[in-house]
Amino acid sequence: MQTAQFVLDRFDNAILSVLAEDGRISITDLAKRIGLSKSPTQARLRRLEENGVILGYRAMLDPIRLGLDHVAFVEVRLNDTREKALREFNAAVAKVPEIEQAHMIASHFDYLLKVRTRDMSAYRRFLGETISSLPHVSNTSTYVAMEAVKETMLADGT
Repeated sequence: MQTAQFVLDRFDNAILSVLAEDGRISITDLAKRIGLSKSPTQARLRRLEENGVILGYRAMLDPIRLGLDHVAFVEVRLNDTREKALREFNAAVAKVPEIEQAHMIASHFDYLLKVRTRDMSAYRRFLGETISSLPHVSNTSTYVAMEAVKETMLADGT
């Protein structure tokens, strides 16, 4: 579902850029970094949050240190692509923590999932017990990542 794009000015972009680097920065320090006083900086930050540009704040965890270093990309083809079936699949995927990302794709398959597990045997169990039991799954193909060359979140407002 598409949402309206929010128009950002240079101060909004500066706020987003600073927060992407340090989400725990104080309002006072943020205001200094972007060149505004505290009150307008706080008002802009609140507006960015209220308008859904800033979705939230969270700790970034290192999956490797947590023992989750097996990454697989899974092509999923559904046996039904009518709107109701897509909604059912989307809702089910949203509940599965091992699925880090899910994208509907315009290709010979319907979805591309990024799945993170502890190792190959955990992935094999996950594929057989979880992915294959998602609504309307017809078949899958798995591609195992050997190394993450670049994994980043959006770092600025551009």
